Amino acid sequence: MAETPLQMTVRLRAKIERRKQAAEKWSNAYEGKRPLLFASPEFTTQTGGLFKDFSDNWCATVPDATVERLMPLGFRLEDGTIDQAAGRAWRRSECDVEIGLALLEALITSRAYALVWRPDGENTEITFEHASGAVVEYVPGRRRARSAGLKVWHDGSAEYATLFTPDMVYRWQRPMRDGGQWVERTDGLSKGEPAHVPNPLGVVPLIELPNRSRLNGSPRSEIATVLPLQDAVNTLWAHMMTASDGLALPARAILGMDRPVREILDETGEVVGEEDLPLDRFRSDRLLWLEKEGASIAEFSAASLSNYLDVIGVAVEHIAAQTRTPATYLTGKLINVSADALAASEAGLVAKVTERQRHFGSGLREVMRLEALANGETARAEALALGSVIWRDPQFRSDSQYADALVKLKALGLPDEAVWERIPGVTPEEIERYKRMRTDAAGAILGGNLSALFGPKADQPDQAEEPPADALPDAA
Repeated sequence: MAETPLQMTVRLRAKIERRKQAAEKWSNAYEGKRPLLFASPEFTTQTGGLFKDFSDNWCATVPDATVERLMPLGFRLEDGTIDQAAGRAWRRSECDVEIGLALLEALITSRAYALVWRPDGENTEITFEHASGAVVEYVPGRRRARSAGLKVWHDGSAEYATLFTPDMVYRWQRPMRDGGQWVERTDGLSKGEPAHVPNPLGVVPLIELPNRSRLNGSPRSEIATVLPLQDAVNTLWAHMMTASDGLALPARAILGMDRPVREILDETGEVVGEEDLPLDRFRSDRLLWLEKEGASIAEFSAASLSNYLDVIGVAVEHIAAQTRTPATYLTGKLINVSADALAASEAGLVAKVTERQRHFGSGLREVMRLEALANGETARAEALALGSVIWRDPQFRSDSQYADALVKLKALGLPDEAVWERIPGVTPEEIERYKRMRTDAAGAILGGNLSALFGPKADQPDQAEEPPADALPDAA
């Protein structure tokens, strides 16, 4: 029996709930919210909640180092030209800002989503969704063919769901109290507007942006490799700080002397016993009288805590190696490092980011293809599907290195446009501005107005009028 749209909504909603637990786990790890693991019950009992909120958080450094080098700048069509319309639509939806948040969530929680839709029926809008509020289902046996997509959200009193299929869009709502049932949506719709409407795109407009997908597995969080070592580092820090409380300073012992005591007197002043003096006062006053003959003081040296630091250092090195994160991001030490050595240390990160650009770029091309379809531009949509995403260079270089490379590329005969595109961070709109400036300069040269190349001239002071000839002094 075929599944009804309501049954599909309930099933996909349950799938989101199951994934939400994993997404929350990775989000908490990114925020440094981790319980202290790998510690004995005795240690936990002795320290109580002392290290409850402590975390030497490396789970944030790894995805941050990756996402800061993932910056899409524009989109090319199949023929290699830059799609100006896609760039305007991208900025109109503020995707140039939101894409950084979406890719960061994809790195943290293993996936994010993009939705292309016309909420008002006229203007196309691109939004990015968190993994805890959206899901995409694929055709069995076809990893890229989307069969349905679900987006859910709530306003505190009611929960809403929109189910996207290639043919229809189903909109539901239910009260959040008392386990309410899903019904056709009425909130937010005008009178007489149907809850279920045809899908004008003919495809599911919800696109998944997965991280580290495999042919036979689900996407993985960038933190999955870091978390076990993160837990070990936190435990080592807790043990080291606990040990430093009692062992990091020299300890002294008094030999050959009885423990200090004081007499206990009754109401009449008679001595009825004695009790040990508390040593806290001796510690605070830093004074002690040795009255017994033969008493002496011995000293225990402070314990070295470097063993803890050595193990923590090895754990951080393992994090760097397994995640291809440069040591400069993790240790912050730069001592007499040449530019070539620094570039070599970042080779692993650059290769990882380049790989992510290919996978995320596939999803972003599909987003812009749907944006063109939503505007009725089928030819541009097909050209975008076979085009590419323009990314910023994932390797950071100095301005002098870039300038030297660009001069050499120009010497090889590359056109100006090809050289300009390699300037880090330059956008297609800036390249168009460069072309207009070049055209204006050429027009000024051909028109003989060379002074226009250097901007307007400053106002010249008025020249003094020459005096009349009879006013001139005699030559004699």
